[in-house]
Amino acid sequence: MRRITWALAIVICLSAVLAGCGKKDADGVVKDLDNVVAKLESYQGSGTMTLHTGDKPQEYKVEVWYQNPSFYRIALTNAQKDITQIVLKNDQGVYVLTPSLNKSFRFQSDWPENQGQVYLYQTLVRSILSDNSRQFVSDKDSYVFDVAANYNTHALVRQKIWLAKNDYAPRQVQVSDAEAKVVVEVKFDKFDFDAKFDNNSFDMQHNLNTAGQQSKGTLLEVDENGMLVEKTDASAVGTDIAAGEQMAAPGLSEPFGVFFPTYLPAGVAYKDDKIVDDSERSSVLLRFDGTYQFTLTESRSPDRTASLVPGDVVDLGFTAGLLTGDALQTLTWTVDGLEFRITSDNLPVNEMVKIAASMEEQTGK
Repeated sequence: MRRITWALAIVICLSAVLAGCGKKDADGVVKDLDNVVAKLESYQGSGTMTLHTGDKPQEYKVEVWYQNPSFYRIALTNAQKDITQIVLKNDQGVYVLTPSLNKSFRFQSDWPENQGQVYLYQTLVRSILSDNSRQFVSDKDSYVFDVAANYNTHALVRQKIWLAKNDYAPRQVQVSDAEAKVVVEVKFDKFDFDAKFDNNSFDMQHNLNTAGQQSKGTLLEVDENGMLVEKTDASAVGTDIAAGEQMAAPGLSEPFGVFFPTYLPAGVAYKDDKIVDDSERSSVLLRFDGTYQFTLTESRSPDRTASLVPGDVVDLGFTAGLLTGDALQTLTWTVDGLEFRITSDNLPVNEMVKIAASMEEQTGK
């Protein structure tokens, strides 16, 4: 009987060892990921990014291209309005393109090395490799990591990353705030390593022309709610501006809504507003005072050709912002044909990002 018992124990141990063959633990997967990133030549992915920052989730189509050593193309499309903005990096620099306005900015920047994005494979893998307290589980088809997040939007602190078991391609990402609420979610429907690109795939002018042919004029034919509007020659402006009120300043060919941020830093309050009219366009300037002082400028975004701007790209989640200046900094972004600018000499960049995100809650409706 004792011999049978020992034999049974040996069989059970061998079965457990055999059952474990082929399974990877966290250290094994991390080692593989380090090798994958080191040998990465190219990839092409697409999916849906959802921002849970307002009353209703906002969805964006995301398309990501990468070619070694440092060529990137990220297209973010508002799923409701079919409006696209492109962030491009090539040998000439970093560009933010708004094809429908034939508008581009060129930046001197280390992006994305100096700031990761939730939809970039390298950023996700680096967050896994750098977090020694990472949590790991294995489900049926994916390896799932829970690691620290390093983003400047909404004080995001944690992220869960699903990687396919067969090739470590990203399947899903959930980024949460300090209260464990999912704020940003990306679901990839396609991701291919070793993708092949044309010679002009990362060329600025080619991207501006190609995307512009598909969407040119779209932004100029809708209001802030995505409704078609007729161009009018407005000549008067009300003296009191209410949040979201339709108004038209002198020189504007069509009305646009004035939006107040739904988020303000502690100790900051609205001060006053005024209309600024110049030869190119008219703008609404809102001033805020208190712990920090800043101005928020809203205007119709004019057509512009590429221009070299000393500054950096800031990921706002729903689009890319352009940060310029040193002592006096300005964060600029475009949404639905409107250009927004936050200017301040003491407002931290992370607070600028939070204010911008609260504006998207209104313009994205």
